[in-house]
Amino acid sequence: MSDSDAGKRCSACKRTLSTSAFAANRSKLDGLQDRCRECGAEAYRRGREARGKRVRRVNVPEGHKHCLGCDEVKPWSEWHKNASASDGLSTRCKACRAVAGRKRHLKRHYGLTEAERDAVVASQRGLCVICLSASAVHVDHCHKTGSVRGVLCFNCNSAIGKLGDDPDAVRRAAAYLEGNSWKPILVATGVYQLPS
Repeated sequence: MSDSDAGKRCSACKRTLSTSAFAANRSKLDGLQDRCRECGAEAYRRGREARGKRVRRVNVPEGHKHCLGCDEVKPWSEWHKNASASDGLSTRCKACRAVAGRKRHLKRHYGLTEAERDAVVASQRGLCVICLSASAVHVDHCHKTGSVRGVLCFNCNSAIGKLGDDPDAVRRAAAYLEGNSWKPILVATGVYQLPS
């Protein structure tokens, strides 16, 4: 009978258990921790409690995982994969990662916090300042200076972007919609004269 079949004795509870009951530790001669997983987990909890830190005591059923963000137990389908994690899943569920991603996006692209964006939306009474009918949810900014102009609905924000943030193009579009279509007169190569 080999040593791996005989098991290993836990230094804390003094039980002889199979080697699968011990976590890996490459610095040890046999490649395993001195304490079994149960005793190691209990020592970890006691140490955190002694330092006044929060201790999770969650019974997680098979096929589920506890989220550190929302403190809920969710099925594995609610998690992104993470090859470097011991269980192959992220530490936070998809919903928590999405919330954190939105916060990072606002800060990185516009220099705004969610509170600052919400203050702008509240000053607009929650409506898009262009169409005055849809909810304001998309941050609009100048592509040249990067400064935030306001919060618009998706359609108005994309319309301004498609018109190249050009006020003259917006005026021509408004004139066109009012029935004042115009035909530019070519004066020189690439130079057009607008009708009065």
